[in-house]
Amino acid sequence: MHTNLVKSGGRRDDDAVSATARVLVLGSGFAGLWAALGAARRLDELGAAPGAVDITVVSPQPFHDIRVRNYEADLSPCRIPLADLLDPVGVERISAAVTRIDPAQATVSTADGAALNYDRLVVAVGSTVAKPDLPGLAEFGFDVDTYDHAKALQAHIRGLAERDGAPVSATAVVVGAGLTGIETASELPGMLADALGSDSTPRVILVDHNPHVGSDMGESARPVIEQALADNHVDTRTGVGVTAIDERSVTLSSGEVIEAATVVWCAGMRANPLTKQLGVPLDRWGRLAVDDHLRVEGVSGVFAAGDVAAARMDDEHMSVMSCQHGRPMGRYAGYNVISDLLGEPMLSLRIPWYVTVLDLGPAGAVYTEGWDRRVVATGAQAKATKRTINGERIYPPLTGDRTALLAAAAPELQSAPAYED
Repeated sequence: MHTNLVKSGGRRDDDAVSATARVLVLGSGFAGLWAALGAARRLDELGAAPGAVDITVVSPQPFHDIRVRNYEADLSPCRIPLADLLDPVGVERISAAVTRIDPAQATVSTADGAALNYDRLVVAVGSTVAKPDLPGLAEFGFDVDTYDHAKALQAHIRGLAERDGAPVSATAVVVGAGLTGIETASELPGMLADALGSDSTPRVILVDHNPHVGSDMGESARPVIEQALADNHVDTRTGVGVTAIDERSVTLSSGEVIEAATVVWCAGMRANPLTKQLGVPLDRWGRLAVDDHLRVEGVSGVFAAGDVAAARMDDEHMSVMSCQHGRPMGRYAGYNVISDLLGEPMLSLRIPWYVTVLDLGPAGAVYTEGWDRRVVATGAQAKATKRTINGERIYPPLTGDRTALLAAAAPELQSAPAYED
């Protein structure tokens, strides 16, 4: 195991030795990237001796993906090489899938057989769409959970033009009417029309077991969402589930069979199952309980951030699986993991505001404030805010400038996204 050793200004604890301490960050999504950058910033801030602490990101892909944009038609801005973001600040990278976390031995194992020791660990491996063992789903279902899966969906849609031109080719079913499902369903009519030509008549059906679409968005936003779906020519089926899928149809629990060549699964999220290996209680989404410093409760030397962590945002509300919470959780986890390693004070994270900006495709967007999701902007006004969020606010600096990257990783809370009253 690596040994903790460094204090700022080159000072050493009495038990310090010449080994390099290692901080591992698992994951390169919103929480993982910002944890790594936040850790690099904190080392720089403390004036740690060069080579004293090694920060390494372990991720299956050598990219930072802007996952929340995977429903969009243009994915070209959604994948950023990690080298452009981590190399300038001296963070190492390992492209490998993590298969095991052993907190008792302070080791992480990867699919290629490597065993990595750590002195401190940040678990930021994110979440996955929850897919049940449903007949036909694995063979014929698509999702927008990852960049690669979203690209596969788009390739499938482009390939529809080579089929027989029957209405089934122009019909898509989206399962799950939460935020991702609504955003995906709103974009699909345009994507289908682009692929099949102006003479086609795209049909999109949004299915959910709840009695209403956008059930988590509250009463205030529901009429806006329902009108937007109607304007986007998206039909809905609520209060029903899916019982089977095949290449050309979807069967609902009501007995209805919808002829469709495209099925997109957006129903539910679960934390990465690696959380089970830490041997502590998990919440119903599989998330780890963390304290205000993002330390995993009951596990020494381990922090967690993003979709794998259940952090208290205020006295009543826990974090949600979103980049809105994942990014600041990552920054604070990075700051605190270095502070903890070097015996420096840590910072508590609380976020006093909460907003949701839901993209509604050609119908604009809806912007809500507060945990009760009070609508404050709709249509083109809210869409402008959404474009700023998706295209600017959630991005790291892309210039490769070390100073800019470290500055962006400051453990400071952004204000809520701006909109015009």
